[in-house]
Amino acid sequence: MARQTGESADEPARASLFDLRTIIAVLFSVYGLVLLAVGLFDTDAGQRAKAGGLNLNLWTGGALLVLGVVFVAWARLRPLQPGTAAEDEDDEDALEGPVDGPPPEADPHGEPHARSTR
Repeated sequence: MARQTGESADEPARASLFDLRTIIAVLFSVYGLVLLAVGLFDTDAGQRAKAGGLNLNLWTGGALLVLGVVFVAWARLRPLQPGTAAEDEDDEDALEGPVDGPPPEADPHGEPHARSTR
């Protein structure tokens, strides 16, 4: 019994490991830090003049870093909820259920197509 409890406790952790929001947050944060560093240490007056007096690397890096933090907060506040095995079986049954509507070889009025061999 203890093993089953441990496995169910690990499921949310495994699901959040591959959460796309976390991957995107890491990418935004890394790019933001790189641009912040470039904006702080490698921007000269000529580059600022081209950008209308703004340090675009600094501002863009800050915006990307904030966006990365937003994605992390979103992933933490609304974590993924993995489905149970019973829910997965219900989904498979729903896919295999009867299909409403006419068969593929008939038109909407129930008449067979002209190419039918009936």
